[in-house]
Amino acid sequence: MAKTTRATQAAAAARVTYTVHGYDYDPEAPAIGLQAAEGLGVTPAEVLKTLMTLVDGKPVCVLLASDREVNMKKLASAMGGKSAQMMKPADAERATGYVVGGISPFGQKKPVPVMVDAPALEQAMVFVNGGQRGLQIRLAPKDLVAALRAKTADLSA
Repeated sequence: MAKTTRATQAAAAARVTYTVHGYDYDPEAPAIGLQAAEGLGVTPAEVLKTLMTLVDGKPVCVLLASDREVNMKKLASAMGGKSAQMMKPADAERATGYVVGGISPFGQKKPVPVMVDAPALEQAMVFVNGGQRGLQIRLAPKDLVAALRAKTADLSA
């Protein structure tokens, strides 16, 4: 497994302090984020899943704890939009340049707005996808928000 990806390069370019962690990715797992938390030996609240969404038809990257679900009405409202929906997996792959299960908020093909679920900021450290299946980046949530110029709001259902 490569330890250097577009995601780790983008995090390094943003001068983010992070560590890289691998785990055994299971393509059959019903919930990738929960499987990552188990594989890393941490709580689901520490592993933020990356969801690619559309708010009024425009892409938005959402990060929230792997055991939570995004409330689309809250997301639309937080982005000043009327409606939100999940992006289709094939569209998410095209938009980000990553494969599903390896989509990172760092190093996407085109920068898009990023929203972080506010409770994630309560963690001392969080994990986000490192740009490939089975690879996670561990960093402080405040550094994540700053590097991605993310907005925060209560987004969970």
